[in-house]
Amino acid sequence: MKFKAEIDVMPLDALLDPQGKAVSQSFKNIGLDTVSNARVGKFVTLEIEASSAEDAKKLADDATTKLLANLIMESYEVKIKEL
Repeated sequence: MKFKAEIDVMPLDALLDPQGKAVSQSFKNIGLDTVSNARVGKFVTLEIEASSAEDAKKLADDATTKLLANLIMESYEVKIKEL
């Protein structure tokens, strides 16, 4: 079966997010004074061939922890959808 993994990778809340800080400061420059505290991360999709959604999730977790996210500085969330 084919599955689609949707993976959100975000910087840990405890760490400085330079991209998020730049975006937050830019909101003021374009008149969006009430918008703040942006955090910038990555959104990755994968197509996975697996026998079950559980197996697809395990493969997506493996791919994320080995390649897509630096777990020292980032957290992630995986959602699996059947194609």
